Amino acid sequence: MKNLNLFDEHVSPTPEERVKELKALIHRYDEAYYVYDDPIVTDADYDQVMRELQALERQYPDLLTIDSPTQRVGGTPLSAFSSVSHRVPMLSLSNAFEYADVVSFNRRVVEGLQEEGYLPLHEEVEYDCSLKFDGLAVNLRYENGVLVQASTRGDGQVGEDVTANIRTIRSIPLRLKATRFPRVLEVRGEVLMSHAEFQKLNAKQLAMGQKPFANPRNAAAGSLRQLDSKITAKRSLSFYTYGWGEIQGFDDPLPLTQSAMIEWFHEMGLPVAQERKTGKGVDTLTAFFEHIERIRDELPFDIDGVVYKVNKIEYQQRLGFISKSPRFAIAHKFPAQEVSTTLLDIDIQVGRTGALTPVARLEPVNVGGVTVTNATLHNEDEIRRKDIRIGDKVVVRRAGDVIPEVVRPLTVWRETLETRPFVMVSVCPECQSAIERLPGEAVWRCTGGLFCPAQRKQSIIHAVSRKALDIDGLGEKVVIQMVDKGLIKNLADIFYLSKLDLARLDHFGQKSIDNLMNAIEKSKHVKLENLIFALGIRHVGESTARDLARTFGSLEKLMAATIEDLLKVNDIGQVVATSIVHFFAEAHNQAVIQQLIKAGLNPQENQVTADSGSLKLEQLSFVITGTLPSYSRDEAADLIREHGGQVMSAVSSKTDYLLAGEKAGSKLEKAEKLGVKIISEADLLSMIQPNAE
Repeated sequence: MKNLNLFDEHVSPTPEERVKELKALIHRYDEAYYVYDDPIVTDADYDQVMRELQALERQYPDLLTIDSPTQRVGGTPLSAFSSVSHRVPMLSLSNAFEYADVVSFNRRVVEGLQEEGYLPLHEEVEYDCSLKFDGLAVNLRYENGVLVQASTRGDGQVGEDVTANIRTIRSIPLRLKATRFPRVLEVRGEVLMSHAEFQKLNAKQLAMGQKPFANPRNAAAGSLRQLDSKITAKRSLSFYTYGWGEIQGFDDPLPLTQSAMIEWFHEMGLPVAQERKTGKGVDTLTAFFEHIERIRDELPFDIDGVVYKVNKIEYQQRLGFISKSPRFAIAHKFPAQEVSTTLLDIDIQVGRTGALTPVARLEPVNVGGVTVTNATLHNEDEIRRKDIRIGDKVVVRRAGDVIPEVVRPLTVWRETLETRPFVMVSVCPECQSAIERLPGEAVWRCTGGLFCPAQRKQSIIHAVSRKALDIDGLGEKVVIQMVDKGLIKNLADIFYLSKLDLARLDHFGQKSIDNLMNAIEKSKHVKLENLIFALGIRHVGESTARDLARTFGSLEKLMAATIEDLLKVNDIGQVVATSIVHFFAEAHNQAVIQQLIKAGLNPQENQVTADSGSLKLEQLSFVITGTLPSYSRDEAADLIREHGGQVMSAVSSKTDYLLAGEKAGSKLEKAEKLGVKIISEADLLSMIQPNAE
């Protein structure tokens, strides 16, 4: 380590210039130490510079800015994390577990690109290969080069604001070091804790008589989600960039490939992992996977696989997305870890739809750094097929975040063990109602409906979750307590709770009562699609709830819909349509909905139906590019969808219109080449409102 001369003979004539000089020095030292692992000054010298900067900022408060290195130490503890809506969704990746899965992925990519003439026959696709980190995904938002917000992935649409805690991670630049950068730049990456720091943290936990963390991922997640950022600052977290979200306001052309984008981020001072490779075809992918698998234990942090992404960004845009993951990328997971343990018993768990799921109760066993005591057995037929018996020695598998499962029994042990076959219950274990198994289904279900306390609890837990009504403070334990104490019997009862009711809950003081009452009131203003999803209609997920909201516009119209009406909705078939009609035909469901409406939950949505006359863009597909004069791209996309149109990510011969604003790039060139009609924002508005001036 060499000791730099910190102070030049020239003395900054003003405090402002000296502060700027000190910030630059500290940024340089942090980058050398935390990004390149190559310290260039002693700790004493570093502390001397930091103390001088702190003193100047105290003396001249106007010189203290959000990107100052002194702001990494943490501030006033928060009472709760606020929500952040992602401008570009943070989608998860589809998984590949076998070589055949990778081959299938490559085939789908090639066929998708050849279909539109993007990829010549017999030409292989180039991929960018990188690590699949086992940490916590976050989004960093820079505006004019300064870090202004950081948020967790959450459900992909909405995450938690962890800006104060992210600022404490010294490998993350508070200001980008490039001279030119976009007005808005969102980068995505993973927050990790290295093996060495994990060992140090657990040693401290044990020394203080506290419970150690199970693995580095849990430690990183727990550290990042501290309400007191001073605690986060004491834990050495790392960050690696792997992608991006919104990018706005940049005159220069953006890099054309995934690998070039990541290198561009690195040039701006953002940390990236060095274990990366680009190449064509499946052989490149499998060679990278095998290489990383060999050196996996030598890496300073945990990974659970590798990621393959189509390298050319134009190809990524052409391939687009399915509902929750991109078509141009896949995660190739390492083989699941398997261990053996004893199957102590098999319990039956009742879900919110009445499904009875056998759950294995296991002798505690460590699988991949996580202590496993329960595992899924799927259903009665699976138990019979695998010949699993209570008392068996069994093999348990866990891959990444996948729920542990019992793979098979070790029958060689049966001679020394007392085992007994599993016998399915004849009535619901929660409410003693009859159970039934419909033709063609593998699952037994309780017929008790909301009379069954388990279904009641699980349905309410689902309804108040983040993706549904998002009632902060109403978690699983609180819901269970409310049901057990008789405070609520259905979802609507939540909106008629009084402060006296909440005072009956254990560990609920005045502040908790006030916070929950405010959260309940706030939830009355959710979107219609959230309310539909909250109802827990079988087979109706988030995307189906969104389509139903946009088609029918209100709960009343949805409740009156026939199977024929529902079959006209995007991606709804006979099974889903029948499930929806049956749900709304139930008298107790009708009663709950009327109570919800009476309580103030009656959101309306702009209805997109043929009868309304608003389908002026029906069966038309649009691609949006450039900067529009009055709308953001997201707002323009919503406007198009509201009037029946489809918004695609890439231009193809099937595109009807390219909505182009200022600084339109390659999409404009491609549209011109393919003869796609190019329109302005004004043209779009005239299509929707022909008489508008």
